[in-house]
Amino acid sequence: MKNDIFLKRLHQFEGTISKVLSMGMIVVIIAMVIDLGIVIVHSILTTSPGTFLGQPVIDIFGFFLSILIALEILENITGYIRSHVVQVELVIATALTAVGRKIIILDLNQISGTTLIGLAIAIFSLAISYWIVRHTNRSQG
Repeated sequence: MKNDIFLKRLHQFEGTISKVLSMGMIVVIIAMVIDLGIVIVHSILTTSPGTFLGQPVIDIFGFFLSILIALEILENITGYIRSHVVQVELVIATALTAVGRKIIILDLNQISGTTLIGLAIAIFSLAISYWIVRHTNRSQG
């Protein structure tokens, strides 16, 4: 098999897989939005007055951020389909959102100090990485 034919088939395979992944993400996002609607309605109807702003709101924020993460992953896939390049800045932003979601839904009574330090290091590292990539992209463009 010639190299150019092999590379062409490989490129077609990558494109097909990317499209299948994007369709799967669409299904996942729709299911998550429906689930979020059910959780919101259930929380409003079953939460006693004065307690909605506690754990129910934190759980709902977790759902919202999960949907945003799924949308960012879909954007990563879409960008790859368009240009066949992984957008590092968007990947790092997605990771920052995911770690931020983890911190928002975290139960501080059930978490160790070392886990908090680890999350802080992860956020700091991702933030620095994001700044470096963004600064580099602006300098080049």
